[in-house]
Amino acid sequence: MRAVVVYESMYGNTHLIAQAVGEGLGESADVAVVPVSDAAAALAGGADLLVVGGPTHVHGMSRPRTRAAAVDAAKKPESGLTVEADAGGPGVRELLESLGTLDMRAAAFDTRIDGPAPITGRASKVIARKLRQHRCTLIADPESFLVTKDSHLEPDEADRARKWGAGLADQLDSVANRSDDAGTPRG
Repeated sequence: MRAVVVYESMYGNTHLIAQAVGEGLGESADVAVVPVSDAAAALAGGADLLVVGGPTHVHGMSRPRTRAAAVDAAKKPESGLTVEADAGGPGVRELLESLGTLDMRAAAFDTRIDGPAPITGRASKVIARKLRQHRCTLIADPESFLVTKDSHLEPDEADRARKWGAGLADQLDSVANRSDDAGTPRG
């Protein structure tokens, strides 16, 4: 099985989560973990599973102006933040707007401030909705991984992401086995 984990990251947190999800998936799948700028090339070879994640900005997916604001915030000397190389470019929103019908299995995640979802928002719910619009079948509920108010991962979130990735692999195996048992093609 082949999985592609696509991420958008501003300060590295979503990147770290994507890598951890990929490690969990890697226990039973061939996995490519790629920034959103490399997603089209990574998907060109086909995949059994697409996992898409990004940071939560203003209750949803980032936009060009929220990415610019995040870059500006990191420039402040007191921020202690480092901006990812692709942070100023197109994000998950633009990727999902550019894709045609995918008709594949998928999952969505986000990073967001630790707080009640109605207050913080959840990009993963919007990502999941967009994936369904591209005829993707979600194999898991959208998942959030938490960051502190000063934009650092909460303790144990990478471990939780690894476990979530392993759970996605189990779900994918289960679907594949049901397809094999029914005598229908996999995929």
